[in-house]
Amino acid sequence: MRFVLISAVLLCILSSTSAVGQSADSVARAKAIVDSVNNSFTYQHGIIKLPNGIAVIDVPKGFKYVSPSESNYILNALWGNPPDSGSLGMLFPEQTFPLGGTWAIDIRYSEDGHIKDDDAKDIDYDDLLSDMKEEVKEESKAREKDGYPSIELLSWAENPYYDPEAKKLYWAKTLLFSGTDTTLNFNIRVLGRKGYLLLNAIGSMENLEEIKAEVPAVLAATNFSTGNQYTDFDPSIDQVAAYGIGGLIAGKVLAKAGFWALLAKFGKFIVIGAVALFASLRKQIVGFFNRS
Repeated sequence: MRFVLISAVLLCILSSTSAVGQSADSVARAKAIVDSVNNSFTYQHGIIKLPNGIAVIDVPKGFKYVSPSESNYILNALWGNPPDSGSLGMLFPEQTFPLGGTWAIDIRYSEDGHIKDDDAKDIDYDDLLSDMKEEVKEESKAREKDGYPSIELLSWAENPYYDPEAKKLYWAKTLLFSGTDTTLNFNIRVLGRKGYLLLNAIGSMENLEEIKAEVPAVLAATNFSTGNQYTDFDPSIDQVAAYGIGGLIAGKVLAKAGFWALLAKFGKFIVIGAVALFASLRKQIVGFFNRS
């Protein structure tokens, strides 16, 4: 469909008509396309069973859910991320939409094994942050060689917090992409029998306080189903993960946990490969609007 080709730069036209030399009428047509795309999704409420019955989300008040097929379409086709089908759905604030919104939560599942949490009380998060910064520096060098923007880990936007009773945790990082402003990466994790749920809030630093305010409701609403819960772990048959809470937080900073989704923040649409791809799409969109 035509809007797949133009969505990555559509909001640029809405914010600056001079960029492509278009008239107010063209801007109106662009807005109509954005509205058409946003209205094409099925927004769900209530109790949602995630694929394979692994977990259940009771969609919190003020949110709406889109299915795995639609969320993968949003992440890949609309936001320009690398092809991937790992999303189990997304949560959007009720008044927010895939194009032109502010922030959303991508939901995934990783079956790396049962995560022991014995190390949680002993972690020095300042030291952990230092190690993560060095890892990002090294991985960023490789990214730049491949033509991608550099990334720098600046600080904790929210210090890691772990609830040992609920087996749930969250933390947030402040990152800097070359050529743009600071980016927020807010991570929520729910531990289960054989792995963990990843809920990653994709947004900007100005969304931090709003996201923090919603975290308790999102955590309370997200739970593994019976048989998949943390307490269902059976040491005689279930695998134990090779890392604990510290390793989960550190992860593979640029590869784990849907981190790539940050390359396409709301309203920014930082297209991967950027310059060449943007130029190509820009030509197509100009041609689209020049057609009578």
